[in-house]
Amino acid sequence: MSSRKTLKLICGLAGSSAVLLFAAAAADSHGYFGEQRGEAASRWSRFTVLRAAKPAWTPANHTPAPTGHAWDFNWDKRDPAALSNGKKKESATEDPSSEQDNGVPKATRNILLIRHSQYNLSGNSDKERILTPLGREQAELTGQRLAALGLKYDVLVHSSMARATETAHIISKHLPGPGVELVSCDLLREGAPIEPVPPVTHWKPDAVQYHEDGARIEAAFRRYIHRADPKQKEDSYEIIVCHANVIRYFVCRALQFPPEGWLRMGLNNGSITWLTIRPSGRVALRTLGDAGFMPPDKLTRT
Repeated sequence: MSSRKTLKLICGLAGSSAVLLFAAAAADSHGYFGEQRGEAASRWSRFTVLRAAKPAWTPANHTPAPTGHAWDFNWDKRDPAALSNGKKKESATEDPSSEQDNGVPKATRNILLIRHSQYNLSGNSDKERILTPLGREQAELTGQRLAALGLKYDVLVHSSMARATETAHIISKHLPGPGVELVSCDLLREGAPIEPVPPVTHWKPDAVQYHEDGARIEAAFRRYIHRADPKQKEDSYEIIVCHANVIRYFVCRALQFPPEGWLRMGLNNGSITWLTIRPSGRVALRTLGDAGFMPPDKLTRT
């Protein structure tokens, strides 16, 4: 077989595999397809090259193999199917399907996690770690962005730390409609949620800090990140102003990613992270650390 015919045949099967075409042409020019190794060796060489050039699968017959763990629909312990297991009917006339329908969530929860704005790093106590002038400007920009989204916000929960509290109060001034209720929560305070993987050298809390902070931040996750209660009739939009470590841990837990990977993400001050939790228990991350509404010279991560 001539070099031209060999290349034409391989092109028809391999498409744009330039490396294989080059190898086939080189092999044929040196006689490896028949001149030096005999007809049997020639057939075997051509067969091997053609098999290597042919795609292992095509879209019509390819099914990706699943990796990792399956999605746990009862991750928040509120799956109606799991809640109904083992329950006895109150009476023989009770309709079990009606009871199940009444216990099924129907609304979607939208949770907007806001990282506090830039603050005074030189403060010796939490009360002294208030927002800088730039931080207050960042909070104003975040509040304007939340208002521009045109959503009806149901509640604004914030960490009880000074920088988060101040950020929340500035944001609240921009929210449309009647005053949105502000709720302070100690569980949302900054901390070390879990030892990160891979580790970092510049930040190494003691094991006891992970033990204490981790339990508190996990408790905050369980309180605030879950599907809607069956009594909730309409979709809700809730704002939580807290801290980078808390938000990153929440995202990993909500998406059922390894929580040890929380430190692989970075968040700008005043940024918006948007989680959507469907009635089925499915979770989607709509935005992570969105700060595109701020001018570049206003962006910080302190």
